[in-house]
Amino acid sequence: MANKRKFSTFSLSFLDIMSCGFGAVILVFLIIRHDVNTQVESPQVPLDAEVNLLQQEITEGKDNLVAIKNTLSLLNQEFVETNGLARRINDEIDAIENMLKVLERENDDQQIKQLQKELKKLASEKKELEQQIKQGNDARRFQGQGQRQYLTGLKLDGSRTLILLDASASMLDNTIVNIIRRRNMSEQHQKQSDKWRRAIRAVEWLTAKFPLESQFQVYSFNTDVSAASSHTLDQWLAVDNPEQLKQTFDGLYQLIPKGGTNLELAFSAIHRLNPMPDNIILITDSLPTQGQRKNNTHTISSKEREALFEQAVNALPQGIPVNVLLWPMEGDPVAASAFWKLAQYTSGSFMSPSRDWP
Repeated sequence: MANKRKFSTFSLSFLDIMSCGFGAVILVFLIIRHDVNTQVESPQVPLDAEVNLLQQEITEGKDNLVAIKNTLSLLNQEFVETNGLARRINDEIDAIENMLKVLERENDDQQIKQLQKELKKLASEKKELEQQIKQGNDARRFQGQGQRQYLTGLKLDGSRTLILLDASASMLDNTIVNIIRRRNMSEQHQKQSDKWRRAIRAVEWLTAKFPLESQFQVYSFNTDVSAASSHTLDQWLAVDNPEQLKQTFDGLYQLIPKGGTNLELAFSAIHRLNPMPDNIILITDSLPTQGQRKNNTHTISSKEREALFEQAVNALPQGIPVNVLLWPMEGDPVAASAFWKLAQYTSGSFMSPSRDWP
């Protein structure tokens, strides 16, 4: 009789089946995503600084827009008033011409001559008004390449504007080698230097944009300070005086750039003007090379020039905006930063115009 095989729940076949089932459950568990309801929280980057900066720019933009609108409104008002005056003159001319026709028929010679005289006077006034409308309020006509007028941000509306023009040897050229070459040339060649002529044309452009009722003065400085118009040091000149303007530019075209740059001396000379200027325009190309104490050495380091610049700023009267026009020169990379800080500190403006200006 054969032996009956006993059934065991832990036989090899049963364990295989259980293992396969358990493995399938684990595989399904691994496949299913468990992070469906998990929210990824990214850290919020603080944007307060950027928001404040944008708000500040928006506020400044609104302020500038209001100022521009006010200026435009004033110009439109002046334009309307001038046109109105021109129309009134036209009406008076028409009335006089009609009276002349009537008097010619009545043969009243005396009244005809009087009316003809008034007619000529009114015609002359009309011509002047038309010229004003065409030219605007410029003190002088300035003809350049395309009549360039793109110095945006430069403030030219002061009642008393002082122009400080750097007349040191560095204004002969942009590179040190060419400065040395030109310094050894004739005076006529030095006067014809492109850089120097450009600086003088800049002064012409600026004075042409001054308000007609304002005053101005032009000082040139190197190791000394002098007025462009001789015998007018410490005096104000009238923008609407053509003779004083002519004398100023005659003097500038006779100047020869030479010597070092003493900015402290130029700033100290401002104190002697009475009343003080309410706007300063500085035309230069580099940091100063000399101070009140004379430098006996032939070379000067960048740090020494920065120290001389700080001494000059200390001599500057308080509360007067300084607008800087910089003609960058080789070998003085710190100048742009220093003069920009000066403009910001005095609430002025800083710019380095392109070489085709003005």
